[in-house]
Amino acid sequence: MSKLIKLLVLAVFLCVPAFVKADPIVLINFDDPPPAPLRPRAVLELPEVRIYAEDWGKPGDVGVLAESGPDAAAMGACWMRLITGGAGLGYVDDATPQLGIALFAQFQHRGHGEPLMRAALKAAAEYGYRQVSLTVHPENPAIRLYERCGFRKRGLRRTYHLMLADLRST
Repeated sequence: MSKLIKLLVLAVFLCVPAFVKADPIVLINFDDPPPAPLRPRAVLELPEVRIYAEDWGKPGDVGVLAESGPDAAAMGACWMRLITGGAGLGYVDDATPQLGIALFAQFQHRGHGEPLMRAALKAAAEYGYRQVSLTVHPENPAIRLYERCGFRKRGLRRTYHLMLADLRST
């Protein structure tokens, strides 16, 4: 990882929503690979999307922000939230948080995603989580990244792969 990249980790990470608010398109553009068009920003108002970042800072919220350069410009974030009661596409059980990851376009495909995700998974393990889930479009090339970081396919959810990482084995 470049010396200019700094990963900030907090058990309850309050900067992640600021990152999402700064350019919320990153939150809604990571599931569908090109040539799928960007989803409209209005998607962020849907209850099934808002659950992942609304009122950030609840007990159990874990996230990592990647910054670059002397001005500490945000590159991206990886965050997870425990969503109980069966909500969320990546729901497994009431003890497994659901992960999201996003990098601004100028930092994508440059090797920043893996250290960002590994730092977030480490933070989740330190918080006490045993596993983490995510969902990903079957044609998204990021599946290889997720597998390198310990995620394994466990099923399909509305045509998306459900993937789990066992944090006890990392």
